[in-house]
Amino acid sequence: MDEKKVYTAVEIQKMLNLSKSKLYIFLDEAYRRQDPFKVLKIGKLYRIQKDSFDKWINGEV
Repeated sequence: MDEKKVYTAVEIQKMLNLSKSKLYIFLDEAYRRQDPFKVLKIGKLYRIQKDSFDKWINGEV
């Protein structure tokens, strides 16, 4: 089975312990800047590139 390549917004919300409104403000800004990690937006859905997010959360970037 293929390794997961993206996180959902709900998964990021749980990892960062953010409210839903704060999460979407943060993801929208990250999407616009593509920093501190890569964010894809498909319609209203956000998908966060796993490798990019993992490096950021582990302080590798």
